[in-house]
Amino acid sequence: MEQEHPFLRDVFPDLAAEVADLLEEEGEHDLAAHARDLRLVGECDCGDDFCQSLRTAPHPKGQPFGEGHRCVTLEPPTGMLVLDVVDDRIMYVEVIDRPPLRRRDAQR
Repeated sequence: MEQEHPFLRDVFPDLAAEVADLLEEEGEHDLAAHARDLRLVGECDCGDDFCQSLRTAPHPKGQPFGEGHRCVTLEPPTGMLVLDVVDDRIMYVEVIDRPPLRRRDAQR
């Protein structure tokens, strides 16, 4: 159940705000509104030191997203942010070559 997963904004508030702001800049207003309510379903376990990607919706590991999938490439000041979107729902946030994400509880 999605209610069991924390909001991305509660765990990684800086990232959540940046994604929403960058989506607005790209003219992706509906996705920007959706980005404010993303859930943190899981973190990438690929083991690559440059990757901090996040699952924001359940999906089968290793399976393609299928029909209705598109990538939205954002332009952050550093690194890469790419969103996997299926039927206008953000499913995955690729966070590549960026400074370490800071958890809200670590900011206190």
